[in-house]
Amino acid sequence: MSNFTVTRIVDGDTFDVTPQWKWNGQTGSRVRPTGYNAPEMGTYGGQAAKDKLSNLILGKKVDLRTAHKIDRGRLVCDVYFKGKYLADYFPEYQ
Repeated sequence: MSNFTVTRIVDGDTFDVTPQWKWNGQTGSRVRPTGYNAPEMGTYGGQAAKDKLSNLILGKKVDLRTAHKIDRGRLVCDVYFKGKYLADYFPEYQ
């Protein structure tokens, strides 16, 4: 895979991209990065995690690298932003 533009932030560890990704015969736009687990929306810290991710990557290019699986329609993969593993921007959730 390669460069994708982030079009929507769902929560602190889920976002949508364009163009759609293709992996193992499936396509989609929703991505779940590996390496960290942010608080869910509606729980303490959920909105702050979403805001942090939004401020970091919304409207920007990310690299989708090694894909691991598809979970509930989301491609679970290693995500890089500006050459840095996305999870490294979120040490508080590792």
